[in-house]
Amino acid sequence: MQNATKNNRTLLFPVLFFAALNLAIFTLSRIGLSLWQSERVSAVDGWLPLFLQGLRIDIVALSYLFGSAALLTILFAQTALDKIWMNILRIWLTLSSVFILFMEMATPAFIETYDFRPNRLFIEYLIYPKEVFTMLIQGHLSAMLISLGVTAASLILYWKLSGWAVKNLRTMSWKRRPLVMFLIILISFIGARSSFQHRGINPAMVAFSSDALVNSLVLNSGYSVIYAAQQFKDEENSSEMYGKMTVDEMLQIIRENNYRPAESYISDKLPTLTANEATYKGKPKNIVIVLEESLGAQFIGTLGGKPLSPEFDRLAQEGWLFENLYATGTRSVRGIEAVTAGFTPTPARAVVKLNNSQSGFFTIADLLARKGYQTSFIYGGEKHFDNMASFFYGNGFQTIIDQNDYKNPQFTATWGVSDEDLFIKANEVFNELHKTGKPFFSLIFSSSNHDPFEFPDGKIELYEQPKATRNNSAKYADYAIGQFFKLAKASDYWQDTIFLVIADHDSRVAGASLVPIKNFHIPALLIGKDITPRRDTRLVSQIDMPTTLLSLAGISANYPMIGYDLTRPINPDRALMQFDQVQALMKGNHEVVIQAPKTEAKGYYYDKTKEELVEKEVSPEMKKQALAYALLGSYLYKNRLYKSEIK
Repeated sequence: MQNATKNNRTLLFPVLFFAALNLAIFTLSRIGLSLWQSERVSAVDGWLPLFLQGLRIDIVALSYLFGSAALLTILFAQTALDKIWMNILRIWLTLSSVFILFMEMATPAFIETYDFRPNRLFIEYLIYPKEVFTMLIQGHLSAMLISLGVTAASLILYWKLSGWAVKNLRTMSWKRRPLVMFLIILISFIGARSSFQHRGINPAMVAFSSDALVNSLVLNSGYSVIYAAQQFKDEENSSEMYGKMTVDEMLQIIRENNYRPAESYISDKLPTLTANEATYKGKPKNIVIVLEESLGAQFIGTLGGKPLSPEFDRLAQEGWLFENLYATGTRSVRGIEAVTAGFTPTPARAVVKLNNSQSGFFTIADLLARKGYQTSFIYGGEKHFDNMASFFYGNGFQTIIDQNDYKNPQFTATWGVSDEDLFIKANEVFNELHKTGKPFFSLIFSSSNHDPFEFPDGKIELYEQPKATRNNSAKYADYAIGQFFKLAKASDYWQDTIFLVIADHDSRVAGASLVPIKNFHIPALLIGKDITPRRDTRLVSQIDMPTTLLSLAGISANYPMIGYDLTRPINPDRALMQFDQVQALMKGNHEVVIQAPKTEAKGYYYDKTKEELVEKEVSPEMKKQALAYALLGSYLYKNRLYKSEIK
């Protein structure tokens, strides 16, 4: 009877106690950091979202750290393995808690230096212990000593607390344990995902402002560092995956295959930074990019595709149509990095999703914002998808409009509001921006043409049955484009605006070939009051679009993009395509170099009629050029060299 009274704690008490303790540490740390940075938090009205979203992130971290510990406790405690497990549990709880406390203690000094919570830089610097130790001693000695002292003390304290926590635990019957284990799995899964949407939580989902530091305060430092560590695999694999080349040789090849004169390269530190003169010399024009989801050339009648694009075909007669333009990849984020940053593709994930590029990375939005433009991203879905919110807020996009900003939309699907709702909203925004008298730049990103192909009834004559097919969805996307340009042409902003309608990538890029080149062919149309109608047959890439837009809009500027200004009488004569871990360089004569990991680059001829790659010898120079293009993006990204100015 006495023993029963003594054992009054649930079997999960140790895990629950340490989870609550660490939740308190997270909260107190966030309160302290936010009060320290109160001016910046207040400037973005961030107090409520900071703590509400911060609580979500903390629960995510605790679910990952302690969910398995709880499950294994129910499985092994009070069995023949009880003593062994309890010692393991104590180590688990102690080390996890020390890690959490250490990361939060290290955060203020890191913010002072980098204006951000510990992230990938924190990990990178572990490679250079001597330099880091010297830096800490010289600049943060007191903070370092306090952190080390508190960490050492916490190790002892947490170990003692864990010993106290595992005592006096009640026995749990084996009849109850399966149910408790199921509940632990369910609660841990929900807690770790923190979302019932398409994907689990990520930093972009909780980003809410254009201040990168404030967005980072939502996170806890342990989560921030571990999230960054998970991305290293892709980034590291992208370096020298296809072979090695010296930096000097790589940059020389890139420059030799660029139309820019040697004197245009203006920086020794930023190797691709050039001074560029716009061909248009008048008043700077507005720029609007309409990025169409999955609208490949196969859906565009005027490009030889299916008869699904009557609206685009009509517009093509009024604008500058690129007949031979190829996407850089197969994902939306790859298209975004190409058309907004002019960035070359790599085998790693697109820079939209990588830590090194969440701020201080070149985009035309950042360039234009510094030149007085009002910059925005308008989307029908959720802005956190594919980490877009973090990337855009951190790199020049002042305003983001997403699904939550639409009042009473006509139609809402899985991926957000319909393209018609999207364009109606965009037209409203542009009319308001025009009234300010300041130029604007906007990226509009559609979503209706995406599996499961949901769009409103009665808008188009269906191409086929049933309704929810890829072809019908593409036809609706085309219809919505037509509706938008009817609104735009009737507006006051029309006469001052350059529009680019371009796909992010094709739909269902797949095939038996190493690179299904036919599925990289996408439409691109420049249209506006002063655009002379023409059909352009030059072989070009998505990365050529932002440079061309700046030139048409009258923006002379320094930028690191290597894309061609297509307003000039030059022929890029190349397309870059990334397909999973395979990269292709295609020339206008249909010669192709295919590079795959850890294999020798091979030459091919692309038979466009048969849509086949036929093995063929190509020049060693072309293979070197392909390797240089493949290495360039990773080099610029990893070394933080893709900028338009040195700070």
